[in-house]
Amino acid sequence: MNKNIYFASDFHLGSPDFFESRKREDRILRWLNAIEPTCSELFLMGDVFDFWFEYRFVIPKGYIRLQGKLAAMTDAGIKVYFFKGNHDMWVDNYFTKEMGIEIISDELIIDRNGRRFFLHHGDGLGPGDRKYKMLRRIFRNPVCRWLFSVLPPRIGMGIANGWSRSSRAASSKEEVFEGIENEWLAIYAKELLMKQHYDFFVFGHRHLPLDLDLGKGARYVNLGEWFNYNSYAVFDGEVLSLKYFEKE
Repeated sequence: MNKNIYFASDFHLGSPDFFESRKREDRILRWLNAIEPTCSELFLMGDVFDFWFEYRFVIPKGYIRLQGKLAAMTDAGIKVYFFKGNHDMWVDNYFTKEMGIEIISDELIIDRNGRRFFLHHGDGLGPGDRKYKMLRRIFRNPVCRWLFSVLPPRIGMGIANGWSRSSRAASSKEEVFEGIENEWLAIYAKELLMKQHYDFFVFGHRHLPLDLDLGKGARYVNLGEWFNYNSYAVFDGEVLSLKYFEKE
C-alpha cells in the first residue's frame, strides 16, 4: 500500500477549558488512529497547544494521550514534524528527546514525488498585522524567553492560561472568506511564486480551510482548525486533498 503524507494544525489543546480540550484531544486521537496505517509522514503545523512552555525540568500538565500516541507513531517509523506556531512557539527539545519529533521554527521546503511544498504555520507572513509581527519578534527573542523562564511555573502557567482564555481560539469563532485578494497568506505565496516555483503552499494559522488556485500550477491550502472543522490535508503522491474528519 502506498503511504500518504498528512498535514494538520491549530488543535489549540487547552482552550477554552479542560473538558472541551479533552473532547477535542480524543477526536484527534481517533483521527491519528484512522490515518496511522497509511501514514509515512505527519506534519503538525503549529498551534497544537494553546500555550506551551518548557522549563528546564517542567512541562505543562495534560495532553498525555496525544503525546503517547505520537511516541507510538514515531516508534513505528512514522516521521513526525512539529512546527512552532504563535501559541506554542516556546517548544524546545522535549518532543525531540522523548518522541523523536523534529521541531521546525519557521518555514520548511520539501520535495516529495516530484512536487515541491512550502510549509509554514503562517503567522507573521504577508502584508498587514504589524502589531503581531512586532510581538512575534519580542516573544521569539531569547531574552524574553529567559525572563519568562525565571518565573515559577505556578505563576508563569497562570499568566499563560489567562492569556489563552482571551485568545482568538477561545472564542471558537468561524472565520469568513472574503476573496483571494484579501487572503494575506495567498498574497505572500504569490510573491514567492515570482521568485521560485512551488506546487503547494500549506499553512495553518488562518483557522479557515481553503484550497485556492494561485495560477502557474500552484495551490494554496490552509488547514483550518479543529474547533469547527476537524480539517486536514493528505498527499497521496500525486494529489493534495483537503479533508474533514467526522464531518458530514
